[in-house]
Amino acid sequence: MTEQYGDFADVYDELMDNVPYRQWAERLDVLIRRYGVSKPERDADDLLDSERNLVVDLGCGTGTLTELLYQKGYDMIGVDSSESMLNMAMNKRERCGAEILYLQQDMRELELYSTVGTVYSVCDSLNYILEEEELLEVFTLVNNYLFPGGIFLFDFNTDYKYREVIGDATIAENREDCSFIWENYYHPEEGINEYDLTVFVRQNDGVFRRFTETHFQRGYTVEQMLALVSRAGMTVQEVRDADTGREVTDRSERVYVVAKENGKFCQVGAQRRRKDG
Repeated sequence: MTEQYGDFADVYDELMDNVPYRQWAERLDVLIRRYGVSKPERDADDLLDSERNLVVDLGCGTGTLTELLYQKGYDMIGVDSSESMLNMAMNKRERCGAEILYLQQDMRELELYSTVGTVYSVCDSLNYILEEEELLEVFTLVNNYLFPGGIFLFDFNTDYKYREVIGDATIAENREDCSFIWENYYHPEEGINEYDLTVFVRQNDGVFRRFTETHFQRGYTVEQMLALVSRAGMTVQEVRDADTGREVTDRSERVYVVAKENGKFCQVGAQRRRKDG
């Protein structure tokens, strides 16, 4: 996965200030307590407890949600492939004094130092994985790193959202110090949404700097995602419309899934050998 969120990282938090991070943090906390093994207790009695209570934010970006879960008492690890986004996250960590470990890794090559009780991935992160087999690698790696009985919580934008809602739409917003134009192009054969982002940022001298980035995301159906969860060795605990909290419909735009670790099997290495061969 090439570097994305480069220059965009500097203005990401400003442009994403409408994202309900606190609401997401509350939902994650509820779901972890309901289905998982992690507890918001940093003073673990033994090594097993310290692994069980670890929570990984996979695709953590600038660390906003990571910090909110840390504030709830969870022992947090943030993982992201973008150096620019992680720099922003670490600057926040330095300002607030949070003890969060940040790792720069492609989620398709996830490598942790121990098992963890919980992994979550939200805010479209999994939609950046454009091939089903690569997404299966991510899910299998997650399962292999989960503590027995641990859970994987994730959301994703559906194919319906890209195809019928935002595909081929242009979104623009004008602010005093930062404006953007977000142009979407949906490719129905591949089910991939391309969006070209143009951002104008006011500099200290009052002059606006312009930069552009191109991103690609793939929409998935619920059936595809649940099949991949099963193939990775996990069992599904809950599936909901992420916007309404109700049952998923054919018009659901974002869906969240809770999956539980259900035993290990060494599939990732074999997949990579087949791919390299």
